[in-house]
This record gives sequence, structure tokens and C-alpha cells, in this order.
Amino acid sequence: MDQAHIRNFSIIAHIDHGKSTLADRLLEYTGTLSPRQIGEQVLDQMPLERERGVTIKASAVRMLYRAEDGHTYQLNLLDTPGHVDFSYEVSRALAAVEGAILVVDASQGIEAQTLANLHLAREHRLAIIPVANKIDLPAADPDRVAAELETLLSISAGQVIRASAKEGIGTAEILEAVIARNPPPGGDPQAPLRALIFDSHYDSYKGVVSYIRVVDGRLAVGQRLLLMAKGRELEPLEVGIFRPDLEPIEQLEAGEVGYVATGLKEVREVSVGDTLTEAARPAAMPLPGYRPVKPMVFAGFYPAEGADYTLLRDALEKLRLNDAALSFQPENSQALGFGFRCGFLGLFHMEIVQERLEREYGLNLLATAPNVEYQVRTRAGEEVTVRSPAELPTPGDIEEIREPWMNIKVFSPVEYIGPCMDLVTSRRGQFEKLEYLDERRVLLTYQMPLAELIVDFYDQLKSRSRGYASLDYELIGYRPADLVKLEILVNQEPVDALSMIVHRDQAYARGNALVERLSELIPRQLFSIPIQAAVGSRVIARETIPALRKNVLAKCYGGDVTRKRKLLEKQKAGKKRLKKVGRVEIPQEAFLALLKLGDTESSKGG
Repeated sequence: MDQAHIRNFSIIAHIDHGKSTLADRLLEYTGTLSPRQIGEQVLDQMPLERERGVTIKASAVRMLYRAEDGHTYQLNLLDTPGHVDFSYEVSRALAAVEGAILVVDASQGIEAQTLANLHLAREHRLAIIPVANKIDLPAADPDRVAAELETLLSISAGQVIRASAKEGIGTAEILEAVIARNPPPGGDPQAPLRALIFDSHYDSYKGVVSYIRVVDGRLAVGQRLLLMAKGRELEPLEVGIFRPDLEPIEQLEAGEVGYVATGLKEVREVSVGDTLTEAARPAAMPLPGYRPVKPMVFAGFYPAEGADYTLLRDALEKLRLNDAALSFQPENSQALGFGFRCGFLGLFHMEIVQERLEREYGLNLLATAPNVEYQVRTRAGEEVTVRSPAELPTPGDIEEIREPWMNIKVFSPVEYIGPCMDLVTSRRGQFEKLEYLDERRVLLTYQMPLAELIVDFYDQLKSRSRGYASLDYELIGYRPADLVKLEILVNQEPVDALSMIVHRDQAYARGNALVERLSELIPRQLFSIPIQAAVGSRVIARETIPALRKNVLAKCYGGDVTRKRKLLEKQKAGKKRLKKVGRVEIPQEAFLALLKLGDTESSKGG
């Protein structure tokens, strides 16, 4: 198709502002799918996305639309996630398009991720089409939202399209605006092939299936291709487009979005951000690609059955193919055996990966408490990166520990300022500024350690603001802190998977809360189990799980007291021996207790 009649665009918005529903309406209106095929969230194809009502993966679809000017246009839509943990998915999708529809809820207004995604779109120099969605809601105030967008985008309020994706209002106006305001793709159809890989998935029949945006040249079946970064040659099994299922075609031309089934079985051979070119006539320069994503949160994943270790490794390899932010390396734990230390963008990302591993690959996993990456300078002058408490050098060898700090923005209605500020300050947050966006909403800016942000902060923020506050954050650097390693000993044995790095001021409260929770969760044995929290060699908290006691005197009816004493002594000696050799099984709930610590501490504080 003529490049002048191609439009590549994305839909960006804060979480739950109606992106996926709007995508459904566009598919329906353009006749890409019949009303019978349209369900809710058509592009959210993972069962997990449908259950949670949240987009996790960016997805693509090609639509054909006959515009008011009489021409038929090819519209390539990339639907993106809205959650802060998946902003890397958004940036990858935006690198493959020329424009973005910015969706804002007409009742909620501009929120944290609206601004973050808009910032990403501006970085990629995209044309922005603002849409005030959900105008059918009783609480909707499209005029106020249009005024907010007018100030934010420096446009006239009349350019903001009023729509209701649920009711199908404004769909035609949005499509016409895409054609009028969204520029056609650039690129030279006669130049050597250059195609950007913006996503991939693994198919057991077709091998690695790469999602591509053709920038220059053309890509056809039977053409030998070259991956420029990896230097690997391949012959594609299939070339096609998304409608929204995979549909094979003969060739993809400059400006088009589609997929290539590479036939490669090794997932590590194809990386997102690589450039595909023709092996016979390679391009001189690859496309810019993507900045490598830096994981922020680390946790250990261990198979419940040791024999599943290789299955877990293969599953992580396949997941990493279409999740560039996931990283992992082998790790060994005394308590849990062999597993992997995995890196994630946030706690929600970790939760999604764990659930996908369990559902899609049938694995039963144990996950350790999440922690962040610390930078340690030793007395010998070495710089060490620490991603798990087990890697922390001994206190005598440490000169300084630096932890990551974030710049956080909290959008909240005026009436919840107090609870939100209280939450951030209780997590070592440092106040920066408070701005009134209008008479009803404020923007709080703070700086706080990432370690305080990853465990249940988002849940606490939502509960304290009755769901109205929203959050966005970005890394600002590393700062020195007085941190210690809090170790947990069960039956005098340190359990490395339960240890954590905490601020010295919080060590006693955390240790106390944790041993208390563990004493409720670890099942009773035939011997008493001491549970201790220690910092270095000093025990700071202790709880004891009493032994299950069999009544050995049940068979004694009267008689000499020495006989009873003899039975009790024998029982005591048996328990002592059992305590030395007995093993205490620690259930998964015990590891989850570390995630819930913030809840108990907050409720005690409040």
C-alpha cells in the first residue's frame, strides 16, 4: 500500500482509563472483527489480562478504514499497558509508531501515568490526539478534562475528542483524527531492508515469532535475513500481519507492521530492539533500538520440587523472549536448594511473572522476599553490587552501603492529602513540593528509598485514598544509608531465604513482627522450635513454638511416682535428640509473610 495511506499509532493512558475498550470499538467500527467476534478486551489475549482487567503485554492489530475523503487507509494499532511497572512495554510500542491517542477518563482527569506516558510519547516526537473518554458516566466532566488537556498540551479545548468507548460515541471522530493529525510513516521503499523488532513470542511450531515494524525496503517470504546485532542469518518460515490473530501474507512493505516466524528454536538468538536486514544486501547502519531496561526489584524463584529446576530455567528463557525487563541468574540457597535470582521492574511485574510461570508452564514455585539492588564499598576499596542479602559482605568489611532512591509523584484528591503524606513520611520519604492542579486535586512530590516503595506501598496508598490516589516514580540515583542484614534463625539454623536488608532504625520492629508471624505460620513439631531475629551476632527478637506433647502418663493409674518420672525423662531425652536431628519445613506462607509485614506495621501504627 502507498505509504501516504498508512497510519501507525498507539493508545496510551493511565491504568483503567479505557484503552482496551477503545481498541475493541475501533476494531468493531472498521469491520476488522464482526460484532459476534468482539468480546471485552479482544487484544488482551492472556487469561491473566482478562481476569485482572489490565493490559500486561502491548499488542498489535491491522485495520482497514474507508475515510471521509474516499481513500482506504491501513491503520496499524499498538495497544499498550497502563501500569507503572510496564512503562518499558509502552516505550517499545511508541518507537514503532508516529502518533498516539492519549485517553483520559472524563471523571478522573489527568493522572500519574497519563503524564508519564505523555512524556514518553513526546520523547519519541509523536503526534498526540487527546480523547476525553467515559463521557457517559454520571460523574463525567469532559469540559474540565478538556481544559486540563488544553493547559497540558498547549492546544485548544475544541481539539479534545469527547468519547465513550463503552457506548461507541466518538469512534468515527477518533479514526478521522488519526488520519488527519497522525503523519504517515517515513522510510525509503527502495533502500536495503531495515525492520525493528519491537516484541517476540515463542511458538513450538514456528520457533521465535518476532513482531516487526518495517522502516526501509520490503520483507518477503523466501528472502534470507540477517539479525544485525547477533550476526545470525535465517530464512523466515512465514511473514504476516495481525488481524488480531496471525494472518500470513506474501510481503511487508516500508511503513507496515507485522510479524516474521523465524524458525529459530533458541530464544536467546533474537533480542528485542535488534534490526532485521536482507543477508544479500544488508543495510549499512542498524536502527537505534532500545535502551536496555534496568530491573529494580530482585527475588529468588525456587521450584517446590528440585527435579523441576530445568523446567523453570526453560520457562524463564521463553518468558524473557517477550519480556525484555526480566533478568535471571542461577542461585543456590541452603534452605530451598537450586533456583534463580530474578530481576523485575516492580512488585506487580514480579507477581505477573510468577503467576505466568505457574499457569502457563505448570510450575509450583517458592518465591523469596523481594529486595532492591545495593551498592557496597568495602574497606578494601572494592565496589560490590548486592542483589540478595546472602551477597552482603560481613559488617566488618563494609565501609558504605548505598541504596536506590526514587522521585515519586502522588496525585490525590484534596481530602486525602493527610493520609497520603503520613504514609510517605512513615516510609522515610522526604517532602519536595505540593502543587494544586485544580480546586479538587493535588500533586505531591517526594523522594524516598525504593526498598520502602516495593513492598505494599501501592496497596496502602490505594486503601488510604479509597482508590483515588495514583502513583508514578523514577530512579534518581543511589544514596548512603545505615543498613543492616536482618537474619532469621529457625531452630538455631539461619534461613538465608528469609533474611532481609533493612534500615537500622527499623530492624527491631521488622524482626519482632516477622518472628511473631512465623511463629503462627510454621507448624508445631514434637519438639519446641525457637524462632529468632538477629543483626550480626545480636538476637533482637525471639518467639518459641511449643512442642506437641504426647501424654506418656496416660497408661499410669496411680503407682510409684518414680515410674512416672522415668517415662517423662525418657520423653524429654527423645525430644532433645529429635531437636538436634529434626528438620523444620517452612511453608510458602512464611515467605509471603515478609510481603505482608508492611500491612501489620501500618495497622499498628494507625
